[in-house]
This record gives sequence, structure tokens and C-alpha cells, in this order.
Amino acid sequence: MHELRPGLHRWTASHPSWVAGARPESVGDWPQLVGCVAVDLGDRVVFVDPLVPYALWPRLDELVGRRAVHVLTTVSSHRRSAEEVVERYAGTTDAPAGVVPIAVPARETQYWLPSFGALVVGDRVIGDGRGGLRLCPASWLRGGASPVSVSELAEGLRPLLELPIELVLVSHGDPVLDGAQDELRRALGAQSGKS
Repeated sequence: MHELRPGLHRWTASHPSWVAGARPESVGDWPQLVGCVAVDLGDRVVFVDPLVPYALWPRLDELVGRRAVHVLTTVSSHRRSAEEVVERYAGTTDAPAGVVPIAVPARETQYWLPSFGALVVGDRVIGDGRGGLRLCPASWLRGGASPVSVSELAEGLRPLLELPIELVLVSHGDPVLDGAQDELRRALGAQSGKS
């Protein structure tokens, strides 16, 4: 677990559903390690998309102490260890003050952490493998009752650029810790007119 800024923690864990050798840009094309976030808001701790390896529980116990816990997920497939965390710490699944949920296209909720200048995303914005950001593969958007195109996703994400984003914490890939607003703008602009 790494403290990116005082009170803002991120770790990665090996996802049990990951399969090696997925065809590029397919539904299964994502890194084995997935990102998880813990936020210390003083009187409470917020977890986003937690996947907790056994060895990490003591550090999380120390972080939480006797404070209130909130457990949030960006997409339904990111439930991961959410129920375990709720049970262990008698937590809730509501977003507390200091965390702003933002509904985005294709059934995702992203979380804006204004006191950290951080945007926590799930599957719609991912690491590009070169230290930057990109939108998810089109194959990730085709399922469900109301699929969207990559260009529709980009258009739906553009309001995020109005936030003073300093960090983007992704679930898939490396977080962007410098120049995050420009990197998100580049990722959205790169999709203009594409579907």
C-alpha cells in the first residue's frame, strides 16, 4: 500500500478472475493487478473498489482503527472484497461528505475527492501502459441494456474536465500522478469522432 498524498492510499492486488493471453482490446484484455483506494478523511475511512489480499488486512486494520468506514464501488463487477470490508469494519456503502459520486456513461460511478484533487475511476478510463490514460476498449462497452460507443463515452466524460483534477487513480493500469487533467483531456480528445 502506497500513500500517494497524506491520507490517500492506493494498492494493487492480483485479480482472481484474470486470465493470461487475452486477445488485445477484448473484454478480457486487462492487467492482472488491479488498483484499489483507501482515503483517510479524519473521522472516517473510505475504500473504493477494494480487493484485499490476506497479508494487507493488518495494515488496513491499523488505518481504520475505530473510525467509521464507507465502501464504494465504481462498477458492479468491482465488488471484489467490498462485502468483506463492510463486514469486518461494520461499514456502510454510502458516499460520505468529502466524496462526490459522479455517474458517467456505461453504468459507472466515478468518485471525486476534492480535498486531494483526485478522481477515482473504474473501467471507463484506464492506464495506457505508457504512464498516461486512455478510454477502455470498445468491447467493454457493448454489454448490458444500453451499450454506448467509445465516442459517446468520451462525450459523456467531457464534463469531468471542469474539475481541478491533479490525480487520476485507475483500476486498470498505473495511476496518473502528474499532469492528470491534461492527460485526461488528451485521452478524451483522442476519441473525438471514433466509435
